[in-house]
Amino acid sequence: MALSIHTNYSALVTQTNLSKTNSKLATNQQRLGTGFRVNSAADDAAGLQIATRLDGQSRGMAVASRNVNDAVSLLQTSEGAFSELTDIVQRMKDLATQGANGTNSTNDSKALQAEYDELGKEMGNIINNTSYAGTKLFTAAGMFGAGAVSFQIGASGSQTLSLNASGNLNAVTGALSGISTTFTNATGAGTEINSVAGATATIDKLAAALDNIGTLRAQFGANINRLNHTANNLANMKDNTDVAKGTIMDADFASESASMTKNSMLMQSGISMLKQAGQMPGMVMSLLG
Repeated sequence: MALSIHTNYSALVTQTNLSKTNSKLATNQQRLGTGFRVNSAADDAAGLQIATRLDGQSRGMAVASRNVNDAVSLLQTSEGAFSELTDIVQRMKDLATQGANGTNSTNDSKALQAEYDELGKEMGNIINNTSYAGTKLFTAAGMFGAGAVSFQIGASGSQTLSLNASGNLNAVTGALSGISTTFTNATGAGTEINSVAGATATIDKLAAALDNIGTLRAQFGANINRLNHTANNLANMKDNTDVAKGTIMDADFASESASMTKNSMLMQSGISMLKQAGQMPGMVMSLLG
């Protein structure tokens, strides 16, 4: 290599390599500082696009999981109300069966009817006032009386669960209206079981009402079970989606630490060599002496 004052080839090459090493070292430090392999689109353009899409899916599934839990809570509230109605109708059936026995006196029949009426009032209270988050569940303008209710159970718009319990609910309320005057008129009094004939006829009506309530509860229970499986599947998909995103975005600390050590040593070596390369023009002057 020729000796020259104007062009110090060794210094130029060393400076170029030192700049590259410094850039790599800065990247190592940034990745170790943030924990991410991709800190800007320039680091991995395609990877960032994929990771952004995966992140959107993951966030959507997290919200969908909360939606599913809310839906389960709503259905459990509804099913719990009808569980209590089942107990009430069972007691009313007991009273009707007792009232159908010819051994009861007039006062006995009145006492049975009085309890029967109070139970009818409580049925009306449950149907009219059971609420979830301030919304009444069983009225014409409420959740299930108004028709189908749609639950968003996934990260995309098509992933929904539609529940239409209005038909079964109408069957239940119709049956309850047929077995108790006080169900629809809390200030009135009934005559359903104050006579043997009336009590006998009411027994079968109460049995039919229990069947209707059971059908509605089964619908709620089936959807609760389905939503529980949906929640489990969402959790599984979210976990795997997060892992896939992490594979793209997360920094490998072992690899980055090793690379930073190598680049730090190259920086030190480059600075030392640049200092020596800077002494090359001085060697030219020794030829003139």
